[in-house]
Amino acid sequence: MIARVSLPPRLAAVVLLAAGLACLALTSCRRPEAVRASTENPAIPRPVPSTWVRPLIIDMHGHLDPSGAARLVRILTENGIDKVVNLSGGSYRHGPADWEAAKALADQFGGRVINFASPDWSMFGVRGWAEREAGRLQEAVDRYGFRGLKITKALGLGAVDQDDRLVAPDDPRLQPLWAKAAELGVPVSIHVADPRAFWLPTTPQNERWDELKVHPYWSYADRPEVLPWPELLQQAERLYRANPRTTFVAVHFGNAAEDLDYVDGLLDRNPNVVIDIAARVGEFGRHPAGKVRQFFLKRQDRVLFGTDMGVGGDFLMLGSNGAVEPGIEDVAPFFQAHFRYLESALRQIDHPSPIQGRWKVDAIGLPPQVLDKLYRGNALRLLDRDTLRKFAQSRPASAVVPGQLPAPAWTPAPLPLDTSPSH
Repeated sequence: MIARVSLPPRLAAVVLLAAGLACLALTSCRRPEAVRASTENPAIPRPVPSTWVRPLIIDMHGHLDPSGAARLVRILTENGIDKVVNLSGGSYRHGPADWEAAKALADQFGGRVINFASPDWSMFGVRGWAEREAGRLQEAVDRYGFRGLKITKALGLGAVDQDDRLVAPDDPRLQPLWAKAAELGVPVSIHVADPRAFWLPTTPQNERWDELKVHPYWSYADRPEVLPWPELLQQAERLYRANPRTTFVAVHFGNAAEDLDYVDGLLDRNPNVVIDIAARVGEFGRHPAGKVRQFFLKRQDRVLFGTDMGVGGDFLMLGSNGAVEPGIEDVAPFFQAHFRYLESALRQIDHPSPIQGRWKVDAIGLPPQVLDKLYRGNALRLLDRDTLRKFAQSRPASAVVPGQLPAPAWTPAPLPLDTSPSH
């Protein structure tokens, strides 16, 4: 008979966290149903060889708080996630405390958490602000091990200068920050604007009503000082074009998942831009599956896997939240919904964040070589500072930006057709 030993609650939590971290280091700890091919997991049928195994994933779009470390261990272990980029590494606004906490979290996870820093927007416009923040970015990288710069959607929507005017994404006063990122060989993950529907009246007829009725402050319909959605995205492209040596991650599918053709053109015109899919599967997924699949095949080296998952001790976000916060039991279905969409040929399935739209999507059945890049390979390349430095050196220092740039379509995307992609 084995005696049961009771541990004090705090010690028990420490033991659990240590065990989980040890498990993360071993590939054998991965749950088979989260990582193996469809013949071993009928919940995820997919048109790929039964010998294919999903690689350990790098989630390029997360928001982590150190208080959620124990939860994060379980999430990574149970869902085949190797690394997650923490876009909430914080700024230097209150001194080094945020960066020290973020570094401690990364150290605790043995490098599986990768932090990005953000600027402190206070005092923007005051002489020397950009040089100060460029120096802080260098400190974040050199001293605290940060691997990138995160620009929140504050540009064009919230951040103001000393004259209380909104700061545009292409404001030339930001130039030293972009140059420093290129010099350091770190990417800039940038969020510009929001879903197109956030500019439309907040009524039950709005396709994002489920979100907006819970978060009415997300709406820009009654904010005349905010530029229209297409103009903000044009400003973002002027930023990309004016800084050809800096690598930008245009998050949320280029911030324009409503218009596949626009995003395709954006990547054509800007070799220094890549995109992630975070919190936008439902948006680009309502386009015809065959068209989306062709986009992923064509842009297979320029798309990153990301989820917009937020994890803290007392909060959990899965792409987007409603009135009821998800629980830990909802995390695996959230990831499985991503895998099912990307790997299978199923029609009319739920997308990962149904609160973002009451429609179904048709899966796109990507081939293994594309999935390997999407889940891992592209992220490894992006996080390699030497690779980004070499890219910067191969590019001109500046570029002439046309006065008029293409704009995304203002019309909503069609609902999915009842067709499956060809294989």
